[in-house]
Amino acid sequence: MSKPALPIFDGHNDTLLRLEMARRNGAPISFVDGHPSLQIDLPKATKGHFAGGLFAMFVPPILNNAEKNDPVARQKAIEASDAVDWTLGMIAEACRLERASNGRVRICRSRADIKQAMADEALALMLHIEGAEAIGADFNALEAFYAAGLRSLGPVWSRDNIFGAGVPFDFPGSPDHGPGLSDLGKELVRRCNQLGVMIDLSHLNEKGFWDVQKLSDKPLVASHSNVHKLSQSRRNLTDKQLDAIAESKGLVGLNYAVGFLRSDGEKFKRDVSLDLMVDHLAYLVEKLGEDGVGLGSDYDGATVPDVVADVSLNQKLIDHMRHRGFGETLVEKIAFKNWLGLLERTGI
Repeated sequence: MSKPALPIFDGHNDTLLRLEMARRNGAPISFVDGHPSLQIDLPKATKGHFAGGLFAMFVPPILNNAEKNDPVARQKAIEASDAVDWTLGMIAEACRLERASNGRVRICRSRADIKQAMADEALALMLHIEGAEAIGADFNALEAFYAAGLRSLGPVWSRDNIFGAGVPFDFPGSPDHGPGLSDLGKELVRRCNQLGVMIDLSHLNEKGFWDVQKLSDKPLVASHSNVHKLSQSRRNLTDKQLDAIAESKGLVGLNYAVGFLRSDGEKFKRDVSLDLMVDHLAYLVEKLGEDGVGLGSDYDGATVPDVVADVSLNQKLIDHMRHRGFGETLVEKIAFKNWLGLLERTGI
């Protein structure tokens, strides 16, 4: 007899960016009604038993036509005014879709809010910033965004800013690239700890990782990163980093991006097997323990395997964990319980 579908809480997606980009291009698309260009929308979420997740607000590179295919240009600095404008747009998108959903989508500010949304079969949306250019050196925006519902923040994307250095997408490579957190970056960590905003280490370089480890009194979290030993992308985590996350009782969310799963680093080949995805999960469980592993798909922000091409297909990964011998308790933890536990340990 087949096991029942499980709710899934996911640590990272870029769906708000997709909605905001479509609106700015004059062709808005509907999350509530669904759209074929989205990997997460409400109909697909319902089909795949997607309970919610951390919805990222990422400011895309502002490029001219000559720069659009230049990987170096994609990592150039973002102006603070552009970052604030885009971030406010994505917060507004979240508010609009909450209102348009008639209660089927809720912006959640706490673990308790998420649990209530799940009990009511509403999709739980928690706001996350990926790359903190919109915060600014005076930290006023941090207070405002927190009031709007921000509960998670990655100081950098894979580009440098006033807070620290990100890792580029080179393959193969080490996350040991560039300097650590700036003085402002260290202050950002302190203020996030005080407010109750989770610090996300995905995209942060290794020196910055160790700076956070020294400064933060909260669990270490990488919402969408994989195992460097299995795929030597700079974006993946070394055994030493995984050991530190385990010691802090933190969490790593499995990134579905094919370039961070494959041993050859190919970024656009989608023929990645469920076995390879579960190989990364098994390694993470071995290093972090059963309470330290979740999902962080990067839907709507990455090239993902065909077998989990959108959120409606997520139960295939759940079933393959079972097929590989993961017990039902562990599968439930990875599917949603570990993210809820992490938020409780972080005080959110």
